[in-house]
Amino acid sequence: MSHPYKDFEPKWFNEKFSDKSYRSIFKWGDPDEIKAPRESLYKMLKDIFHITDEDFKNYSEDLGLDDVSFDIPIKLTEAQICKFKEICGEEFVRTDDYSRLSVAYGKTMYDILRLRNKIVENVPDAVLYPDSKEQIEAIVAFCQEEKIPVYVYGGGSSVTRGVECMKGGISLDMRLRFNKVVSFNEIDQTITVEAGMSGPKLEETLNNAIKEFGAARAYTCGHFPQSFEYSSVGGWVVTRGAGQNSTYYGCISDIVVSQEYATPIGNVKSDTYPRKACGPDLNQIMMGSEGTFGVLTHVTLKIFRYMPETIQRYSFMFKDWETAQAAAREIMQSEAGYPSVFRVSDPEETGIMLHLYGVMDTPLKHLFKMRGMEVGKMCLFLGFTNGEKGFSKNLARHTKKIAKRFGGLSLTGIVTKGWEKGRFNDPYMRDTMQDFGIVTDTMECTVNWSNMSRVHAEVREYCKSRPDTICMTHMSHVYPQGANLYWIFISRFTDPEDFRRYHAGILNAIQKSGASMSHHHGIGKMFAPWLEGSLGKNEYDVIRALKNHFDPDNIMNPGGTLGLDLPEEAKIAKDRPLVFK
Repeated sequence: MSHPYKDFEPKWFNEKFSDKSYRSIFKWGDPDEIKAPRESLYKMLKDIFHITDEDFKNYSEDLGLDDVSFDIPIKLTEAQICKFKEICGEEFVRTDDYSRLSVAYGKTMYDILRLRNKIVENVPDAVLYPDSKEQIEAIVAFCQEEKIPVYVYGGGSSVTRGVECMKGGISLDMRLRFNKVVSFNEIDQTITVEAGMSGPKLEETLNNAIKEFGAARAYTCGHFPQSFEYSSVGGWVVTRGAGQNSTYYGCISDIVVSQEYATPIGNVKSDTYPRKACGPDLNQIMMGSEGTFGVLTHVTLKIFRYMPETIQRYSFMFKDWETAQAAAREIMQSEAGYPSVFRVSDPEETGIMLHLYGVMDTPLKHLFKMRGMEVGKMCLFLGFTNGEKGFSKNLARHTKKIAKRFGGLSLTGIVTKGWEKGRFNDPYMRDTMQDFGIVTDTMECTVNWSNMSRVHAEVREYCKSRPDTICMTHMSHVYPQGANLYWIFISRFTDPEDFRRYHAGILNAIQKSGASMSHHHGIGKMFAPWLEGSLGKNEYDVIRALKNHFDPDNIMNPGGTLGLDLPEEAKIAKDRPLVFK
C-alpha cells in the first residue's frame, strides 16, 4: 500500500493465483498488481453503503481461485479442426476449457459476475491464433464454405459483450502472434500494423521510431483509452473507440487512414488518401462494424510528433455543474484550438475524486471554503494541452483565462498529475472492491450542449433509484457541439441477472433522454436491443443491407451483435416500456 491506513484496513486480496483459474480471466491487467482505495475513500464508501469494518473482514464473493472447468461439448468435426491446424499450425489451435473460456467474456461486470459464479456459456468450440493476414483470409474462406461462426478477440476489454461466442464456432485470438508492424511511412506520417497490436506496443514502437525505423524524430499515436494497456488497435477501430486525449488528436475514426478486412465475400481494402469525394467513405462504413462484416487484418493510422515536453497542465474548480458546462462550451467554441485532455466532473464525481487523488488531505480543502465553494455542488475541471510549444502554451493560457472568467479556482497542474498517475490503473480497484461485493461499472453516451443537463439529470435519476448507489459523471471527448457524458456507477451486486436488469435500465434511460447509445464503447450484444430504436428503422436498414452484402450467411460475430439477428420482440424502442428478458 502506498498510502497506509491509520485505522482498520481490509485484507485486500493480493496473493498468487493459478494462471488457469477463473480469476486469471476476470482480473484486470497484470496478475501481480492491485489497487486499493485510500483510507479517506474507504471510509466514504462505508458511509454511503451503510456498512462497517465488520463487512470487510471476510470476502463476500468467490475469489475465482479454482481452475477453469466446464462441460460444453465441441461441435466442430475432427476434419474441420484438422483444417484449422493445417492453416495455423498444430499448436495454434486449442480446444481446452481454459483457452475456450479465456476469449469468451469481456470486462463488463455482467461478465465478471458470471465468472465469479462459475456461469460458463457461449464459448467457442476452438481458439485459433493466426500469424498472418493470409492465414486469416484462409480461415474466413473455409468458415464460409462450412458455415462456421467466426468471432474475434483483441485485447479483451469489451464492456458490451462484443466478443461473446453466442453460436460456438471459432474465436481468433489476435494477441499472441498477429501484432506486428507492417510498414512505417515518415513522409506520409503513417504506420500500418496488424490488428492485434496492443496499445503499449504501438506507442513504444512510435516513441522509439528513430531507433526502430531510422526516423528523423519520435512519434505518438495520440490514442489513449483507459483500457490502453489491455486493448488492441483492431478493437479500437471496430468499436469506433476514443482515447482520453481525443479532443486534440481525435477519436480513432479520425486517426484511421486505411483498413483491410477478410470477409466472407473476399478481401476488402480501403485506400490511403487523406480525403476524397468518391462516394460514401468505405473507411467510415467499415469502422464500428464490430466483426459483423469481416475480420479486420491491417490498419493504417495517422501518427503525430511526440513532444511531451510541450504539455501544459492545469485544473480548476467551478462552483456548480451549470457553470462548468458553460465554461467548457466557451473553451471549445472560442476557436483558439482544442485542449488534449478535457475532463469536467459533476458534483458527485468531484467529491469522490477529491478523496481518490488525495486533495482532501491537503490545505486546498480550506481554500474551497474561503472561496464559497461547497462540496456536493462544486465541479472539477482538469486537462492539458499538446502540440507545438507556442501553440500549447498559448492554448493553455487562453483556457485558463476563460476558466477564471467563469469563476474557476485554479488548482494548478498538481491535480492533473494525480489523475495521470491513475488514468490507466484505476480499473484495478474494481477487482479489489468486488471481492467484498461492491461493483463498479461504466456507461457513456454523446450529448449536445443543448440537451446535456436533461440527459445528465434523467440518467442520474435512474441510476440513483437503486438505494445506496454512487453515480459519478464527467464530460470528456469534448466538441464545439457537445460532449461525451461518462457514468461510473458503484453499488452492491452479487447476482449477474440483478446487475443486467439495472444495466438495461440505464441504457433505457439513455435512449429515452435523447442521447446516443454509445460514444466510444461500441454496441456489442449488450446494447444491441436499443440500436434500431435509437437510429431509426430506415437508417438501421442501411446497416442491415451492408451486413447482407458482406456476410450473407451470417457467420461473422452472430448472435445479436449490433442487433442484426435479434428477433423483433427483443428490440427496445423509445415508446415502449422496458420488459426485461
